[in-house]
Amino acid sequence: MHALISGASIAGPVLAYWLRRNGWQVTVVERAAGPRAGDGGHAVDLFGPAVEVIERMGLLAHVTAARTANDTITLFRPGRDPITVATADLAAGISGRHVEIMRGALAGILHAATRDDVDYRFGTVIERLDGATALLSDGSTVEADLVVGADGLHSGVRGLAFGPERDYRRFLGAYLAVYTLPDVLGTGPTVAAFAAPGLAATVYPTLLPGLSRALFLARVPEEIPHDRRDPAVPKQILKNLVGAALGPRIAAVLEHAAAADDFYFDDISQVRMESWSRGPVTLVGDAGYGPGPAVGGGTSLATAGAYVLAAELRDVTAGGLREALRGYETALAAPVRHSRAVGPKVLDAIVPRSRAQVWTTAQAMRLLPRLPGPLRRRLTSFGGGPAAMLDGLVLR
Repeated sequence: MHALISGASIAGPVLAYWLRRNGWQVTVVERAAGPRAGDGGHAVDLFGPAVEVIERMGLLAHVTAARTANDTITLFRPGRDPITVATADLAAGISGRHVEIMRGALAGILHAATRDDVDYRFGTVIERLDGATALLSDGSTVEADLVVGADGLHSGVRGLAFGPERDYRRFLGAYLAVYTLPDVLGTGPTVAAFAAPGLAATVYPTLLPGLSRALFLARVPEEIPHDRRDPAVPKQILKNLVGAALGPRIAAVLEHAAAADDFYFDDISQVRMESWSRGPVTLVGDAGYGPGPAVGGGTSLATAGAYVLAAELRDVTAGGLREALRGYETALAAPVRHSRAVGPKVLDAIVPRSRAQVWTTAQAMRLLPRLPGPLRRRLTSFGGGPAAMLDGLVLR
């Protein structure tokens, strides 16, 4: 059996690893010119079952060694004293098993674990599908038994097999921006946090000394039409959205957006589908389901989803493919339903809607270290959000 996977970030390599273990031939195509590695991208979280998947792959020691070392977070407020708490206190209610790691570092570990027996084709996308036969952008044709879109929110595979993105994407009312800059705040190993009505930002250290990564979340009443092909446009949108609302420290951070060559800007949306399989094509992660970028849990759901799909395909033949895909969707039905509530819930918690919520968040951070453990865990669980999304998922 032969699988063609689009997407080489997280879910694609996890799925490729387990399919190869099951004796499948695997081809992975990826739009990027080369493997993602190092400290690129924003920090992502692995919770519960996702950690178990990585452990079963024999990679947990590597992932743990590459985890972020953001041990404290400091909330800065104009005209007020900063508040510093341990990130362990803020994560107390999220999950009993939790690893935070840079997306690029995780992708690099997964690629290294699969590159020797998976056919990776970088700088290549699927341009046309006829069942499971794909015409690639390099002019070649791949005749597979299964095609998997693990290519994110704006999935090309989903567009080819299921139709336009507008039919499935639900905008959650916010945008995300991420980019690298020098450590202009001088905060070193701590995470610097800022908040104002409709805005939240964090600036945290990368794996490279002297460099930081900025992450912005901005609420908007409606989507902002813009040309994705012009990198200057989203940078200006970010500056317009933030303005001076987060204070002079963030003004210094914003000055570096124009020169950032890794600037990433996207809407925070969910893909909602009644079924994410059609014929010999299926989707994994944000391509077919997930809470939305930057709100927590998407990487974990994609990692666990890739493993569940591989488990359903373990002993499958071409004739049993439809039943296996149905089993994949059934196994993930509850986590996917839960994921649809996670994005709005987490956005409400981390991007304040009012000055009163900004004040309340600051007071909660101040009090958190003094609270009893059970209460601290309850207050930091996001109401049963990112980690609880995977509760009850049994990995066989």
